[in-house]
Amino acid sequence: MVKQVVALYLHIPFCRRKCRYCSFVSYAHREADIPAYVNTLKHELAQKAGGEHVGSIYFGGGTPSLLPAESLGDLLDTIRSSFDLDETAEITIEANPGTVDQTYLAAIRKLGVNRLSLGVQSLNDRELEMLGRIHTAGEAIEAVSAARSAGFNLNLDFIYGLPGQTPEDWQATLTGALEMGPEHLSLYALSLEPETPLYKAVENKQLPAINPDITADQYELAEKLLEQRGYRHYEISNWAMPGKECRHNLVYWHNEPYLGIGVAAHSHVGSRRFANTTSLDKYLGGNLSPEMDEAISPDLELAETAILGLRLDEGIDASPNYQKQVEEMTGVGLLEQADGRIKLTERGRLLGNEVFWRFLPD
Repeated sequence: MVKQVVALYLHIPFCRRKCRYCSFVSYAHREADIPAYVNTLKHELAQKAGGEHVGSIYFGGGTPSLLPAESLGDLLDTIRSSFDLDETAEITIEANPGTVDQTYLAAIRKLGVNRLSLGVQSLNDRELEMLGRIHTAGEAIEAVSAARSAGFNLNLDFIYGLPGQTPEDWQATLTGALEMGPEHLSLYALSLEPETPLYKAVENKQLPAINPDITADQYELAEKLLEQRGYRHYEISNWAMPGKECRHNLVYWHNEPYLGIGVAAHSHVGSRRFANTTSLDKYLGGNLSPEMDEAISPDLELAETAILGLRLDEGIDASPNYQKQVEEMTGVGLLEQADGRIKLTERGRLLGNEVFWRFLPD
């Protein structure tokens, strides 16, 4: 019997301090709950395991690097005993500079974690303070050096389109990032979510409004600089050296099965999608039943596969199912067809949402 292949995601919702732009499910000042949370994760892993073959593991957050190395090792042992873990699995942990040092990184590397995603966000101390980050640019550079010494496959996260950020500011951050030579870069335009402190500061005119034209210029600058340095722009917001694409995230973009463990974690298995409670207290109290459980219709499955696939530089197979949308979007220069594939154009990558919603079923 062939085992189902899944990607495994574990949500670690703890933070030292909530960033001013963050709308993710995370909890500050709850680190005392980490031991109980790890035990609940282990219980959920054992409960949901069905002998699946796991090709990748991703510890996201929150700040997963707040987990002691011993707790991380305990979780990995549980995964290895509950699932069929691929010997070459990509195992990623997100980390914040300022929460890791050489000793910690060496310890988790020894446990089998082989990919580190550092949330640097900026190499400008003024911008870091505005964002509410707990580290400085200097500490980020030190964390990268420690990661290099420990032997990690390294991703760096950055945010552009910040209030008051000039193209020159962004170019300085990009230049500094490239000097560190990461295998992978994730670059995201700032999204101001209502009820976050940064959103309120812009609304109250304490910070300047985001200029979409400058944001677009910053994106195009990143495309140019990273291409010159040999990075492949393989997904709208992600660049990698050849062969260093994030295997875990490719599962999402290919609309393949994944299993989420922990507070607010989402899963997509078979023709169903489900999600855990967003309440840390409920989760710690043993509420492991999905709070959302929905069937995915064939039409929605087809649409989501197209939308997610179009995020990738490889695009999707040409199909009569999409003929109307493709003709419309090709006519306005947002999609192109070549060699039996449909892809976003350069302009289409800037206006992706204008393309994606048109693929959703009525």
